Amino acid sequence: GYYSISAVAEMFSVHQQTIRLYEKEGLITPKRSDGNTRLFSEEDVNKLEEIIYLTHKLGINLSGVEMIFKQQKRIEKLQKEINRLFKRAQKELEKEGESRQAAVKETAKELREMRENPHVNDNSHGNGRDSDRSSKADSNQDNDETDHDDDDSFDLQQYIKE
Repeated sequence: GYYSISAVAEMFSVHQQTIRLYEKEGLITPKRSDGNTRLFSEEDVNKLEEIIYLTHKLGINLSGVEMIFKQQKRIEKLQKEINRLFKRAQKELEKEGESRQAAVKETAKELREMRENPHVNDNSHGNGRDSDRSSKADSNQDNDETDHDDDDSFDLQQYIKE
């Protein structure tokens, strides 16, 4: 609901004229009834409580209170902008992560296929080096066959399953 100026003045133990001064200075803007009576909302009461704390308890003048409120609004605006930018960056990072994960899975798939079919030559790149590499791999494979299962290398099969 709404509070009258007399109820608000009593709430904070201040004179009604003090509240009118705060309104005149633009620090609060209560609604008005059809009969032009001031109607203070919960938000108005909370703001008035802050004004009274700053002026009566901390000794800050009304110009200082006005500056504090302007800086609070500025901070809120900047915080909203930071939050917006953070959300956008987070979405971009998620997209990039998904893209990289897809690329890793594709590379893993290609590597698995190469491992499963080591004698198949892929000359799609047209550089003619694959056959040299393949024959070297064939000669080394005979020597290293038992080592593939025992090494502590990256487990590609396990990664692909994830």
